[in-house]
Amino acid sequence: MPAESDATPPTPGEAARFDALVAEADSVSVDGWDFSWLDGRATEQRPSWGYARAMGERMGRARAALDIQTGGGEVLASVPELPPLAVATESWPPNIARATALLHPLGVAVVADADEPPLPFGDGAFDLVASRHPVTTWWDEIARVLTPGGTYFSQQVGPASVFELVEFFLGPQPPEVRGERDPERARADAEAAGLDVVDLRAERLRTEFSDIGAVVYFLRKVVWMVPGFTVERYRPRLAALHHRLETEGPFVAHTTRFLIEARKPE
Repeated sequence: MPAESDATPPTPGEAARFDALVAEADSVSVDGWDFSWLDGRATEQRPSWGYARAMGERMGRARAALDIQTGGGEVLASVPELPPLAVATESWPPNIARATALLHPLGVAVVADADEPPLPFGDGAFDLVASRHPVTTWWDEIARVLTPGGTYFSQQVGPASVFELVEFFLGPQPPEVRGERDPERARADAEAAGLDVVDLRAERLRTEFSDIGAVVYFLRKVVWMVPGFTVERYRPRLAALHHRLETEGPFVAHTTRFLIEARKPE
């Protein structure tokens, strides 16, 4: 654990505020991939390429499209014009239910999938495959289900994203962990699967957490940041961070994102 002491005595008012914020954030639903609960409590700079808009443009030109790891379907539901055939996959049961309720009225079929190979579709089924923040990218499967000339379009989490917060709870991470999710590795893996990478961009973006409730909600929702996170397990570190937020202001971290677009040769 980090060396910083967790034993800073809180004032009665600070302790009461800590308990209230943590209890609220620990009880709210984290289903889906909508972060609007954080409005006014956390901010995240957005990548310059505008993924949802760019994905929507490609969806409008597609005949058959697949959205992998759709979450609650929020991004796909924002598309102005869906293709004649649109399918989404999701693995987490609460998100499957949420995505089904949101996307079925739009004509999108939601398929429960374990996010492991093989994808439950035939070869060459889609001319567009999209995915926002996939946990894992199975490049060989993406290449298989794409039609010749088809496109994979994805925004992904880059290396050491929000690691200021991760390392506050877990301590310094080794170089091999900090280097995971390297965009150049994604390029190499896509090319190894037989795809041509036509666009690859990366950005480092400012993120701020204004109160401890925002931190609790974020770590409950983005479960891979601090694996096994619970309020009880990390209460001393949460209390230390709450004191820092109360006395020093927002906690600043940096997200990393990359955009990759790859095409299957004709």
